[in-house]
Amino acid sequence: MMENVRDDRFTGAFTAIVTPFTADGAGLDMARLDAQIARQAAGGTTGIVVAGTTGESPTLSDGEYLALVRRAVEVGKAHDLVVVAGTGSNSTAHAVELQRIALDLGADAGLSVNPYYNKPTPEGLYAHFATVAEKVELPLMLYNIPGRTGVALTPQTVERLFENPWVVSIKEATGSTDSASEILARCPGISLLSGDDGMTLAFMALGGVGCVSVVGNVAPGRTAALCRAMLEGDTAAARDLHYELYFLSKALFVETNPIGVKAALAMLGLDSGALRLPMTDASETTRATLRTAMERAGVFEAEKALGIGG
Repeated sequence: MMENVRDDRFTGAFTAIVTPFTADGAGLDMARLDAQIARQAAGGTTGIVVAGTTGESPTLSDGEYLALVRRAVEVGKAHDLVVVAGTGSNSTAHAVELQRIALDLGADAGLSVNPYYNKPTPEGLYAHFATVAEKVELPLMLYNIPGRTGVALTPQTVERLFENPWVVSIKEATGSTDSASEILARCPGISLLSGDDGMTLAFMALGGVGCVSVVGNVAPGRTAALCRAMLEGDTAAARDLHYELYFLSKALFVETNPIGVKAALAMLGLDSGALRLPMTDASETTRATLRTAMERAGVFEAEKALGIGG
């Protein structure tokens, strides 16, 4: 296959931001969203992903989705951030509709997850994503996360999809260096982003170009610095940052994401409101684990030095 030219917009640290709800969870807290986006920009993040898994997208109404993406694009672009909107669905027609909405609202790309629950075959996965890419002229970031969806994109399927010029990137959340290696070998020019914070260093060592991070909600500056160090060839600095953040990256997933990250933000005085059912608040045991990991990573001191947090 002829080598594609990488779209450099999808390089570096992207933060999958939480959706800030009101205290009772009934509405969106747009002022908190604006503050979150400004904080990401201040930390040197390349871009944000809005209305993804971390953003509790399954619980958003159609109207909330529109309002959230519209505001994220407006505020994110004002801060010179790349804005990616979650556009995935287990209905191909709905995924096309969401990708078109993202295009109309000015997002830079759509993040489209493997169709979940229906468990399509590899041919079904190919047809699903190919249809989205063919029908909407907006960059498409594939989201390969079999732990959530029950199906995985094989490197062979990614290679077929990468023949479409609108398929530019993949958020690889398999946790497999073999999968990442084969995708990179088959798809020269694809922007492979780690979907697991603990794998960012390893995937970038293989040729990945960044991450879509949950830890970036809590420690945006160091998440961005880790990616910059790897892109600049300073592996020693990147490795140091990896170990600084490693235990935090694990603690955030003691309970299902985004339970941990919303609890951590609250500890920093950056409360993002209620979780929506079926997500429930972190247990006291999880909170204790989080606080220990945050203290170990120096998060409280770092955030207070930035003039934010409680």
